[in-house]
This record gives sequence, structure tokens and C-alpha cells, in this order.
Amino acid sequence: MSEESHESAKLWKVNRTIHELVKDRGYRVSDEEINMDLARFRELYSNQSATVDRNQLNFYTNHRVDNSDQIFVFFSEEKSVGVKTMRKLLSILEEKSIQRGIIVFPGNMTPSARKVIVAMAAQFRLEEFSEADLLVNITHHTLVPRHEVLSAEEKKTLLEKYRLKETQLPRIQMADPVARYYGLRRGQVVKIIRPSETSGRYASYRICF
Repeated sequence: MSEESHESAKLWKVNRTIHELVKDRGYRVSDEEINMDLARFRELYSNQSATVDRNQLNFYTNHRVDNSDQIFVFFSEEKSVGVKTMRKLLSILEEKSIQRGIIVFPGNMTPSARKVIVAMAAQFRLEEFSEADLLVNITHHTLVPRHEVLSAEEKKTLLEKYRLKETQLPRIQMADPVARYYGLRRGQVVKIIRPSETSGRYASYRICF
């Protein structure tokens, strides 16, 4: 397999996973993007030299419930993402008036670029994933139970029902791969559903910290 073919096969998997991630967070995504085969992907996104143009993979979409909630996914061509690429992403978000952004990159992210994410947190909610993070959708793994993010109202109902304080709930770290997949923020609660031999299935809850 040529280097271009290997690269396009990798990006095909990454593109599928990031669309699944966005859909699982409640945003509008076409099934065509998720179910696209490799040949069609190459046809749509490769140039004449069989190289995938990452700029063509960028997309934004609206939330299914709140149409004003938009998210923009930006594929970086820069292998090691620096401040310059982060400024480019921020300028696109400002131009489109979008507050949420995900940057996907081939290699790594410099410490200075990560500082931009922290510095802009009050204005933009930025997340980062390397392409290696997205080669496989971890939520499809047989050992990963189903996770459902609770709304603020559902969280309140849960705490009242069991007379619990937030501090009494088991925790899940923000850096946990599943927490990152769903974009959990501090204080959010996730419902984890596992199969049970006696009751069919049972649910547990974890709070992000």
C-alpha cells in the first residue's frame, strides 16, 4: 500500500469517528458521512495526487435540540499544532459566531497551543484530539458500557431521588477517554448502563471532576 493510500485509509477512519462523536453529543450529522466507504471517501476528499486535503474535512453543524448551539470541527494540516494554527481556528469561529470548536491534528500539540485553549475558555470551548485518538471509536468496544450524559434537570432529579450530594457520587475524570468523547465538563453526571445476569441491566452514575 502506498503512503497516500495508507494516509487516506487512516483519515477515512478518523473522519467517521469524529462524525459519530459529534452525533453522539446530540448534533446533526448525516448517516451518509458515517456510513461512507473508503472508495467514496477518496473520491470526495482526495486530490489528483491521491492525497486527502484535510481542509475539505472541516465541518460545522447545529444541535438537534438547540439550533443556536453549533460546533465546528477543524482538521489541522500542521503536524505539531502551534499558536498559528490555533489563531486560524479562532478566526474561523469568530467569523462564523460559533463558540464550540474541536481541532483534530496528525501529530501533537505544543504547550503554547494548549495555553490558548485555557486562555480562551471564557469565550470559546475548545477541545483537541490527535488523529490517533480517533482511529477507533472507543464507545463501540465490547468492554465499554453504554454512557448517557444527564441534563441539568435529570441530574437534579437523581440527587433528590436518592438524597445525595454531588460529592457522594463516584467520579469520572475529565481526562478519561469516554469523558473526552462525550465532552464532559466538571459537574456533569453520566449514567453508565451495564448488562446484569440477574436484572437484565443496571445503571450507575458518575460525576465529572
